Amino acid sequence: MPLSQLYDDALVYAAQLHRDQLRKGSAIPYIAHLLSVSSRVLTAGGTEVQAIAGLLHDAAEDQGGQPTLDEIRRRFGDQVAEIVADCTDAWDDPKPAWRPRKEAYLAKLPDKPASSLLVSLADKVDPAEAIAKDYHDVGEAVWSRFSGGRAGTIWYYRTLSGIFDEALPGSLARQLARTVAAFPD
Repeated sequence: MPLSQLYDDALVYAAQLHRDQLRKGSAIPYIAHLLSVSSRVLTAGGTEVQAIAGLLHDAAEDQGGQPTLDEIRRRFGDQVAEIVADCTDAWDDPKPAWRPRKEAYLAKLPDKPASSLLVSLADKVDPAEAIAKDYHDVGEAVWSRFSGGRAGTIWYYRTLSGIFDEALPGSLARQLARTVAAFPD
């Protein structure tokens, strides 16, 4: 499936929005994560709409809240905006406390449409793999990067894996399960 100019526009917009952001605990530009999510969506058979949402899935949450979501809706359509909204775990700035925010997101996740679940799943595989790699490289120090710490982060990803195994079974869910299984107990 060839991608349209709309995908190109979303790529430029995502790069502009996240230009000054880095991946947690690294010097890697944040756009690398967004490209990975979009790529995983396409590789898993997702649509262009889902791939665009993959590029923009953190835009509202990290770069302006509702006004940014309104701009996404205006520029990229209702479907993209709905997926982005479904992937957003907090609209407030500052964000609510980590654990209640994650619990609320997890509680709503199984009821999301498959189009949103695919983007959310792709979004979770990428950092889970980075955590597993960094744990191998730096050991326990990796957990200091995360608000949930060691126990909370492991709980969150294991819970996500269980939800995705049920709600969206397939190769990407299995990939998340394999990655999370490599986390320490």
